[in-house]
Amino acid sequence: MRLSRRSFLGSALGGAVALSAADLLPGLAERAVAGAPAIVKPLPAAWFIDYGTNAEMRWDSVDPAAYATTQERLFVRDHVSTPTIDASTYALRIFGDGLEDPAGVSLTLDQVKAFPNVRHTSVHECTGNGRSFFATQQGQSVAGTKWTLGAVASVQWDGVRLADVLRAVGIRPDAVSIMSTGLDPHYVSGGVDYGPVRRPFPVEKAFDDAMLAWGVDGEPLLPDHGYPLRLVLPGWIGIASTKWLGSLEVSTSEQTSPWSTTWYNIDGPLTANPVRSAFELPWNAQIPAASSVTLTGRSWSGLAPIAAVEISVDGGATWKHADLGRTYVGRGEPHRGSGRPTESGDGGFGWTQWSYTLRRPAKGARTLMARATDQAGRTQPDVAAYNPNGYFFDAVVKHPVTLV
Repeated sequence: MRLSRRSFLGSALGGAVALSAADLLPGLAERAVAGAPAIVKPLPAAWFIDYGTNAEMRWDSVDPAAYATTQERLFVRDHVSTPTIDASTYALRIFGDGLEDPAGVSLTLDQVKAFPNVRHTSVHECTGNGRSFFATQQGQSVAGTKWTLGAVASVQWDGVRLADVLRAVGIRPDAVSIMSTGLDPHYVSGGVDYGPVRRPFPVEKAFDDAMLAWGVDGEPLLPDHGYPLRLVLPGWIGIASTKWLGSLEVSTSEQTSPWSTTWYNIDGPLTANPVRSAFELPWNAQIPAASSVTLTGRSWSGLAPIAAVEISVDGGATWKHADLGRTYVGRGEPHRGSGRPTESGDGGFGWTQWSYTLRRPAKGARTLMARATDQAGRTQPDVAAYNPNGYFFDAVVKHPVTLV
């Protein structure tokens, strides 16, 4: 399908006036100044650790019988606050010299949904997940929200393939970079206005598995998670999956932003998340020492499905393999739809559930450790590589418990 700018703007699919990101921004910064809550959805203390503009999932609240993360339980990472966007006047602008027509197009939400619909399962994770362990486990000072391991989820996204949209708009063969810009309020730090969150990504990722997502599990996105439309770059750091997507600038040259140079950069812009693991237990959990104790948890990677998980219950002195449970890995064909998720088939991969059973454990304090290896051959190290912003803490976490 090839659609010209004229046919997009005049299409009967939407009928709404096409708006650019700049048209939609007025009022959002004023809402933030007025003192509205940074996060809109409820944050029950039993489910979340509330950091103000961020909220972390509590691992001890995770149901071992549930695989995917619902939006109600999904962690929140905002740079400023959650904006209010009217879907009836929303438009996504796609433009740039990487298109056959640099003026580009503006798409209503209905026009986006008219493309073949897909459902894609992927691990969604903040770059700083595990950041607090740089200090508590390695004695190193780092900046940023002191996440433990709860800034992660395995999500079933509903949307369309970005590649389908770009082909229809008319992308040039020499296009190399796409800048995604959100409709969130401007981020101001140290007296500097950095504008709305934006980050470039290569055209290769767009044609691999990138999505324009409007829903999760068949339901529309919640405001905190990008309503009405967000970019999803499966497996990549969370900041790359721009929420409240306002525009995509397609360029024949490499693009940069503060979110790829000043932040989210270690000797170059960060992309796929590392391998990590977590127990579904509170910190310093008190566990009854029955004849057998089954420990459960999950491991994940941004690059490939998990191949193996090893468990230590003695602080790393000995290791044994965990029993692997569910891992979603699938590639499904899209179907022609109107905002409805696929009824069968899927794409991508999620995290891996696992369990390990202790037989006749003795009472007393223990240090639990889980170490995963993914199918790309990456294994969690004993020590995470230091960086001052506390990104990519991928070392095996030492989880204290007491058998009582």
